[in-house]
Amino acid sequence: MKTFILFLMSVPCFYLSQMRTGTFSDLETALKKDPKPIIIHLYTEWCSVCKIEKHALNKDKETVDLINEKFYLVNFEAEKTKEKIIFLGQEFEYLPNGSSGIHELALALSKNKDQPVYPLWIVLDKDQKLVYYHEGLMTPEIMKQKLLEISAL
Repeated sequence: MKTFILFLMSVPCFYLSQMRTGTFSDLETALKKDPKPIIIHLYTEWCSVCKIEKHALNKDKETVDLINEKFYLVNFEAEKTKEKIIFLGQEFEYLPNGSSGIHELALALSKNKDQPVYPLWIVLDKDQKLVYYHEGLMTPEIMKQKLLEISAL
């Protein structure tokens, strides 16, 4: 029994790290205080690749630490986020389509204007200029490499 309790006490040491995330409404204030590059992660609830990717990225402590220290991260659920978003001086709204829909901002950020590919990663520099765009699965190794390149700019 003691061994089991000791094991349970050690579990948090092996648990996943957490990437700190914010919202689009938090960004404007945060950027004024401390300009940093922005990572926008578009995903959906139904996307199995998104879930696999999230688990893999959260397991990589170096990537999580890099994101938390040098970037602002906004996780954006493209089909469930319904509030109006003001981003880069423009207003974007949810576009309902029967029982589902998509946010205008997801369409604006995606190169595929008919239907974004999920997951979608967009990285903007501290001046909000696009520096990286990636559709589909992002591995921790690729993420780390790209973010190190961007943070060195």
